[in-house]
Amino acid sequence: MLTVAGTDSGGGAGIAADLRALTACGVHGALAVTAVTVQNSRGVTGIHEIPHAVVTAQINAVVSDIGANVVKTGMLGSAALIEALTGTFDQLNIGSAGIPLVVDPVAASMHGSQLVDDSALTAIRSRLFPRATLITPNLDEVRLLIGHGVHSRAEQYDAAKALHDLGSRYVLVKGGHLAEDIDECVDLLYDGTDFIEYPGPRFATDNTHGSGENLGAAISAGIARGMTVPDAVAHGKRYIVEAVRHSYPLGAGHGPVSPLWAVDPWWQQ
Repeated sequence: MLTVAGTDSGGGAGIAADLRALTACGVHGALAVTAVTVQNSRGVTGIHEIPHAVVTAQINAVVSDIGANVVKTGMLGSAALIEALTGTFDQLNIGSAGIPLVVDPVAASMHGSQLVDDSALTAIRSRLFPRATLITPNLDEVRLLIGHGVHSRAEQYDAAKALHDLGSRYVLVKGGHLAEDIDECVDLLYDGTDFIEYPGPRFATDNTHGSGENLGAAISAGIARGMTVPDAVAHGKRYIVEAVRHSYPLGAGHGPVSPLWAVDPWWQQ
């Protein structure tokens, strides 16, 4: 499997999180780095974008040799990079009816701040989503992508419909930021016809930095292992619940990291 995303020097999110989750789920992870961040438990203080030709060359190098049965995208910082990626994806038959493409539209920080400019958001909607097998936005990203927030279960359903209209085969609207859910977190999958709710416990913890990347990677691992998308989402949901359940804080405590390597190898069961 190939992950196309940025780094996190603190090790909690980005490609570090993806590779850790893929390994825990029994899948080999290859990578194409899109950006290098200066980051620790207190936050991000710098971003260096990798030249687009280097990003696409990494993808070509992996697919032409090792291959990729799933491709997952994470942090993509500009419309120009997304345009370069989609050209490469089309050449390599990634997305649409080809190699499954999972798009985690990293557009908002864990505190809800917008991380990419409006042109990049437009490119995510118009260029990536129509190629995607599955998109996995959190509620802050939903707000940026469709222009209004989600504050109830009914609005979560409406958001899934609006996002599906943008062209992906499946939409997973993650519910971790839904304030009305006091005791559980419900992620909602929609394929244009049917909805599936994936409930899980809500923990009294701040140790959730990187949980979005880890969920997306675990779902991608399930697809890579031959699961249907609904089964892969159930696989990813189980993984992230146990990851957060066993988490502990690192650093100054302003963005603690989940020790995903502590999760038992339940994928073999």
